[in-house]
Amino acid sequence: MKFLNLLLFLVLSLNWVNAQDLKPYVLALETTEHISELKDKLSLNLQQNGIEVVGQYQPANDPNRWIFIFTSPELKSAVKEVGQLTGFAASLRVAITRENGKTLVSYTNPVYWGNAYFRNDFPKVSARYTKLSSKLESAMEATGSFKNLAFGSEKGLSEQKLRKYHYMFAMPYFDDTIELGSFNSYQTATNKVESAAKEKNSNLQMLYKIEIPGKNMALYGFGINGEKGEAKFLPIIDIGNPKHTAFLPYEVLVTGNEVHMLHGRYRIAIAFPDLTMGTFSKIMSTPGDIEDSLEQLVK
Repeated sequence: MKFLNLLLFLVLSLNWVNAQDLKPYVLALETTEHISELKDKLSLNLQQNGIEVVGQYQPANDPNRWIFIFTSPELKSAVKEVGQLTGFAASLRVAITRENGKTLVSYTNPVYWGNAYFRNDFPKVSARYTKLSSKLESAMEATGSFKNLAFGSEKGLSEQKLRKYHYMFAMPYFDDTIELGSFNSYQTATNKVESAAKEKNSNLQMLYKIEIPGKNMALYGFGINGEKGEAKFLPIIDIGNPKHTAFLPYEVLVTGNEVHMLHGRYRIAIAFPDLTMGTFSKIMSTPGDIEDSLEQLVK
């Protein structure tokens, strides 16, 4: 009997641990409304719940997808407290995707991405993420029947695995960023990024800028167009259901006088943690293509 009780305890404990594993996205709503009908309502409900929509666009020129990029006081204050590369956490995304005759609303799971980007500092800011998650849920409940289904990984990742995540041996970690360039001041760096994004021959679409109060730090988001851009690589990697539309857009962080991007082999993998080597091999050139595109910002 004692053995059976112990076995039952271990099984329950294992199930509890697995229940804590996190997935990159949350399926919030499923409706028959078309994207054009849903956009304004969803944007309004986000903003009425204290979530600031800083940009929106149609990724990969796909009429079946739409993305809102947002920030919030919770995200900004968390980044301000910890600083450094956590500036990449200043934004999150809500996606609308038309799939199989239905319209799905999903968003990046705040706690998943918070653990990935703040790593061992996440406990310092976890209360802010709890508050943000509550705001998102309220916005979704105001828009429709909230499903609250995590997806994007079959088993999910534990907090500890997220905090030290890399796809596999010899692949980059979060802090293995690519420094695109450095300048003589923060202002010079931001001026260069913004002026370069406006060049007529650029394949980049600047979507937003988020500055962190009291810090020389700005996060930018870019849609990547052209023959090597989103329309090329998104259909190859986003093959499951629901779609990982909220994976995009790609970010560039100006911190101090430096301009950084997350390595493609990290940024893509953390958004598609179940990506097989077979699929990954089909986009071997994509991390380099993204870097080439974003390097336009510092030349």
